[in-house]
Amino acid sequence: METSIRSHDQLGNEIPGFGQTVRSYLELTKVRIVLLLIFTTVTAMFIAADGVPAIEIVLPAVVGGALSAAGASVMNQFLDRDLDAKMTRTSRRPIPAGRIAPINALLFGLTLLVWSTLILGYFVNWLTALLALGGAIYYVVIYTMMLKRNTAINIVIGGGAGAMPVLVGWAAVTGTLNFEAFLLFCIIFFWTPPHSWALALLVNTDYARAGVPMMPVARGEATTRRQIVMYTVVLLGVSIIPFFTDTLGAVYLLTALALGGGLLWWAVELLKRKDGATAKRTYKYSTAYLAFLFLAMILDRVIL
Repeated sequence: METSIRSHDQLGNEIPGFGQTVRSYLELTKVRIVLLLIFTTVTAMFIAADGVPAIEIVLPAVVGGALSAAGASVMNQFLDRDLDAKMTRTSRRPIPAGRIAPINALLFGLTLLVWSTLILGYFVNWLTALLALGGAIYYVVIYTMMLKRNTAINIVIGGGAGAMPVLVGWAAVTGTLNFEAFLLFCIIFFWTPPHSWALALLVNTDYARAGVPMMPVARGEATTRRQIVMYTVVLLGVSIIPFFTDTLGAVYLLTALALGGGLLWWAVELLKRKDGATAKRTYKYSTAYLAFLFLAMILDRVIL
């Protein structure tokens, strides 16, 4: 028979082990979101390099970009800990669940951002470092502190934070920004509302309970569904511009049309069907949409 030895504090509460503590800190960083953001960063690097970028630039850009995105996520959860405690979906996050003290999360987040800036500035270039830091500040200050609790268009404006990694990737390779870089930025910017509002429809009750004026709470579900269709149409139009500016080729164009048509189909279905299952499928498809669209960009650049 195995005997597990566990430590307890003076009040009898179980003290988490090292492994559990590490998992809790990793949970704060939202690893899956960080991976998607880093994938968009690397994609921008492939396009900016017109092929495979130099590994000595890719590695520090990936490490620094990941630390920046992770640090911003930690800071977001530090600031939103009161809201997270009120919502079923987020109540078991490390801070509201009591697994990590707020002050420790704050210090952890700040440390990640400092290291990100130093790594990107020293090993890549300072424009890249400033863009990554600016993206984190955008997310933490503009979205989390200024917009999220105060306006229904929080996601619309806040979407710029999630689009910053492509600028980081572009600047890492070229040391500058140009029209093509901002095209990639716009694709993610216009993708964010349909993606986030599909999720908001699923957890509308949670947001209402916490008093967060997400679109379904502030303007109603019917308006949200119409807005999803509208932004999806705009996204489809924006997504094919790189072909007409000779930024990307036919492989990308065909993929963008197919994926965009699929997303539009789900958006229309969401408008017709007022059920959670359709909202969930739309949300999942929108996540896959971005990943496969950016994969098509890499393939297009490598093949052609």
